[in-house]
Amino acid sequence: MQDEVNEKTIALCVQCGRMTAGVLKAAMRKYLNGAERHKQKKVQRRQAVKNGRAQERSRAKERRKLEKKQPHGKQTIKQLMAKGAQLTNILITDDNIKSFDRVARKYGIDYSLKRDSSISPPKYMVFFKAKDVDVMTAAFKEYTGITLKKSKKPSVRKKLQKAMQRLAKHRERVKTRQKDRGQER
Repeated sequence: MQDEVNEKTIALCVQCGRMTAGVLKAAMRKYLNGAERHKQKKVQRRQAVKNGRAQERSRAKERRKLEKKQPHGKQTIKQLMAKGAQLTNILITDDNIKSFDRVARKYGIDYSLKRDSSISPPKYMVFFKAKDVDVMTAAFKEYTGITLKKSKKPSVRKKLQKAMQRLAKHRERVKTRQKDRGQER
């Protein structure tokens, strides 16, 4: 392989009336300068492409930073309005807003809660972007399903009381069995 590298030749054509050392020297300089410029242009093109990619990466990184800075999920009405979207609202009368918060985060909804305490059972108004209406309806259906399941489920205290009653009945049966056995002997 080294022999091939050492044996490379260059074909240089020069039109002249009389070939002198000066003419040959000038032709070789011109060729070498052209080759050097060609290499520099190649390097510049590579760097330009590389810099372009780097600039694209930095722009994408900046976009991601801005997206991270923008609040998601629960936020103030002012922050929602700053996004420039039209707002829509829904009334919720339930006190358990935390379960709605979980569902909204699951669906990736940006929303704001306002409490209307002028009414005796306080009502909550959920503001969200108008373009999220379909997603919001799906999330709201899931939320209402969760609240219905919770209302149908018996409380832990009631379950515990039932278990205590069963245990008391079981103890009475065991005592009566032991008494019956004692009399027969």
